[in-house]
Amino acid sequence: MKFVVLAESGDGIISQLTNWLVDTSGANWFIAIIFIIALLDSVVPIVPSETTVIIGGVAAGAGDQHLLLVIAAGAVGAFIGDNLAYVIGRSFHGAIARRAQRKPSTQRRLDWAANQVKERGGLLLVTARFIPGGRTALTISCGLTQQPHRWFVKWVALAVTIWATYAAVLGAIFGRALQDNHTAAFLIAFVTALAINVAIELIRKRRSTTHL
Repeated sequence: MKFVVLAESGDGIISQLTNWLVDTSGANWFIAIIFIIALLDSVVPIVPSETTVIIGGVAAGAGDQHLLLVIAAGAVGAFIGDNLAYVIGRSFHGAIARRAQRKPSTQRRLDWAANQVKERGGLLLVTARFIPGGRTALTISCGLTQQPHRWFVKWVALAVTIWATYAAVLGAIFGRALQDNHTAAFLIAFVTALAINVAIELIRKRRSTTHL
């Protein structure tokens, strides 16, 4: 079922990809697509992972997929992707550290990133997972500033589980309500997810301003 998606990039490649995802969401191999896109989105934040998990949730609500498999595919893919982003950041630590020795401004930015993670703790990784692009920047920064990997893994596991469950269950709720119209179910679930994400970001910014 083709439709114009009022989503992450309007017309264009992402819109066409989303149309294709909706069309194929009932296929057995769609679980693998959720896994791959969730993984890629952690490193390349233009890939619509949240949209894909929501679509999987809609399909589960309509009886075309298993909800737990949708959640697991999204969470595991995102977990591996976030750890890949961490490794990428860590691999650049030496080069950035040498640059920081020559440029005080680079050192200040490194110190700021490290302090943000230390002050806000692992909950920052949880909230950042709901901010496209923000999660990639943070996971790479965690590696770049050499945050303990065991600490990182623990909080990322929690973050991706909450994120995948939230997106899939949201899709499933509307998928059950609108079993005969996957398009409407996806659009309502997507807009709801977007509104929740905006609310999270506004609360985060307000709290940051209050603590200044």
